[in-house]
Amino acid sequence: MKSLLEGRLSVTIGDITRMKVDVIVNAANSSLMGGGGVDGAIHRAGGPAIIEECRKLRSSRFPGGLPTGQAVETGAGLLPARWVIHTVGPVWHGGGHGEEQNLADCYRNSLERAEHLGAQSIAFPAISTGIYGFPREKAAQVVWAAISDFVQRHAQPSAITLVFFGADDERVFLENVPSHG
Repeated sequence: MKSLLEGRLSVTIGDITRMKVDVIVNAANSSLMGGGGVDGAIHRAGGPAIIEECRKLRSSRFPGGLPTGQAVETGAGLLPARWVIHTVGPVWHGGGHGEEQNLADCYRNSLERAEHLGAQSIAFPAISTGIYGFPREKAAQVVWAAISDFVQRHAQPSAITLVFFGADDERVFLENVPSHG
């Protein structure tokens, strides 16, 4: 595990559904009904309680689905976390459609929701870099800027972890942040 930003940010490889943190972030699709990748894994590992809360959110606050860049929390069901914060990352369309701002919004809004919940720790997957096609090098720079800015202005959550699925993703992130903070 690599430690950055004076210990506030950790970078690791692993399974986000096994993280013992207050909040795990779900790279959700806008339906909030589960899907593939991280989204499906979180819903499977968390059990039916998460999908039930997501159904309630869809019928009340987000009948058209959760907009890209926004974040909303549910309980974590059977996961070791207390909450799941769901956020919808942008699909990469070449970079001229607000993708970078939307990705930054995912991280910033998730961190703000975690702070509102009183969470001390939060774990993020790599949002939008899989099937949504966001270039990993560019995503690393956007994520670094969003998290760096947040930790300068907020004391909580005090422990932020980026959980990468593989060593190559971790390497790409670390190679694309300024002097490893």
